Amino acid sequence: METPSYLNGLNEPQKQAVITTTGPLMILAGAGAGKTRVITHRIVHLISQGVAPHNILAVTFTNKAASEMRERVISLMHQYLPSDRASIDSLPTVTTFHALGVRILREHHATLNLRRHFVIYDRSDSNKAIKKATEQAGYNPKQFEPRKILSIISRAKGDALSRNDFADKASSYPEKVAAEIWQHYEKILTDDHALDFDDLLLKTLWLLKSYPVIRKLFQERFKFIHIDEYQDTNGVQFAIAKLLTSEEGNICVVGDIDQNIYSWRGADIKNILQFEKQFPNAKTILLEENYRSTKTIIAVSNDIIKKNKNRVPKEVFTNNHVGEKITLHASMSGIDEAEYIAMTAKSLINEGASPADIAVLYRTNFQSRILEEAFLNYEVPYQLLGTKFFERKEIKDILSYLRLALNPDSTTDLARVINEPARGIGKVTMLKVIEGRKGELKGATLEKVLRFDQIMSDIKDEANTKPVSETLRFILKRTGIETDLKKNGTEEDLSRLENIQELVTLATRYDDLDPEEAVEALLENAALQSDQDELKNKEDQDAVRLMTIHAAKGLEFPYVFISGLEEGLFPHERLDEKGVDVEEERRLFYVALTRAGKKIFLTYAHVRTIFGSQRVNVPSSFLADIDIDHIEGGEEMMSGPSSGFERTIFLD
Repeated sequence: METPSYLNGLNEPQKQAVITTTGPLMILAGAGAGKTRVITHRIVHLISQGVAPHNILAVTFTNKAASEMRERVISLMHQYLPSDRASIDSLPTVTTFHALGVRILREHHATLNLRRHFVIYDRSDSNKAIKKATEQAGYNPKQFEPRKILSIISRAKGDALSRNDFADKASSYPEKVAAEIWQHYEKILTDDHALDFDDLLLKTLWLLKSYPVIRKLFQERFKFIHIDEYQDTNGVQFAIAKLLTSEEGNICVVGDIDQNIYSWRGADIKNILQFEKQFPNAKTILLEENYRSTKTIIAVSNDIIKKNKNRVPKEVFTNNHVGEKITLHASMSGIDEAEYIAMTAKSLINEGASPADIAVLYRTNFQSRILEEAFLNYEVPYQLLGTKFFERKEIKDILSYLRLALNPDSTTDLARVINEPARGIGKVTMLKVIEGRKGELKGATLEKVLRFDQIMSDIKDEANTKPVSETLRFILKRTGIETDLKKNGTEEDLSRLENIQELVTLATRYDDLDPEEAVEALLENAALQSDQDELKNKEDQDAVRLMTIHAAKGLEFPYVFISGLEEGLFPHERLDEKGVDVEEERRLFYVALTRAGKKIFLTYAHVRTIFGSQRVNVPSSFLADIDIDHIEGGEEMMSGPSSGFERTIFLD
């Protein structure tokens, strides 16, 4: 039998992963081993074997990853499937966990007593609501910081615990307080017809658990399930995946234990370690050949990760060339380190590298400030990952108008926009409107509120009938926001106007959808954005990327700087009682190393200012795990009385 052409170019383990289509399958893929290639080719193989595309589900973690995977699947379908198969009207569902949750909840919103246009709270909305809930519960938000309370509740939801389950298990005083606040928080969400980010998964799980008919419906729809980055799944994501899997057990998970770096937000390494126990008769395939990095980079990353005990042993290898040795640079201070990185990046660009080929990675966000200063001083183009487009005030204002038009009960959106721009509606009036006491208003005050009501009515009419980009243009004019921003005419105001215009441009992507669907798609995209999606929106910008290692996961660059390699900073010593999780920190270093294709620069500072105090540093213990032969000038470093990097700079 002739080998299908789409299998050409795959190595033997990749082929086996593609053609093993029935029963549970775990693919353990090393960094750069082509896991996305395997998933996309496996989907095409299933379709070529007669599986209907709409019976295939692939779930990953970011919109960016889902979008790229979807595009690759469609491209492969057109390339390799007969025209009668490639042109069929259904496509596989390639999405994120949260977007899948939104889809399932919208489809069955009535069962949950939700509006179809339910509001999705982002972290900022949730923090405000938690603050309000804290006060309603009789506690002081200064004593019980809303962000920390939200984190406790979020972690519980990620562990698939309901509020009652959590209250029953609460043992510490902060947990008992959080359980009380949660009750008030839930009421605020219900009154607003809203779900927070974690509810998108928790409510989906509850729906699938509680209604066997609905569960069966989705099991029959998604007969073949793929979960990418399986090592990053938390309790609720694992439970959803298990419930969606039918009796045939056609679930394929792809992951790498060595890249499990999200335990702090609930990712449970046991999900991948115990896959064979959870899904009996599961087959495991190892993908160990790396196509991204040089032999030097692979050797160093293998040396680092093999020190971890909590892993499935695998030896990543590559047939790429040996490549350049790693540069290790010690600076006197954090400022010197930042200047060295900016100057070296500038040299690479002068030698022909594209700025976008260079990434500077750091362990914690505070390190970005002095790096930004250095890049500005040396006039090196850079892009800082982390300032999300959809978190800007002006963008949230416009989207709040859109959400409120479709969901008039959203008090969060009402409070945000009723006096934005200023309409002379005070807090007392706003409270009366929110509490449904509009009848108490009189005279000029009532007129102002009625004018606002008319604005919202007009926006609703537009949203129900016009393309979503036209609706946004209408909101900009009808609300007075455009006039207000142009009237002041400051550079900041004009920049805000440009951001809103960019939102309109983005919205044109959805103009071919039905108006109601288009609004849903835009609002969902805004609510579920991640740091990497922000990068996708700007990836035509030719600039050096500055980002945390967590944000860099899944990305690759020819040149990578890993900064701040100091004991206490990386490996990072947490400020709480948990201290250092050395295995997770080592996995994080492994992820950072394996982002690089050609060349790695490792840097640290002998003295760094943290929280206003100067700290004298010891080089990271991870550096001692690197074979000195892989480091530039390693031979000379070893010739002195003390070892390597400890000798590079002496302090008086």
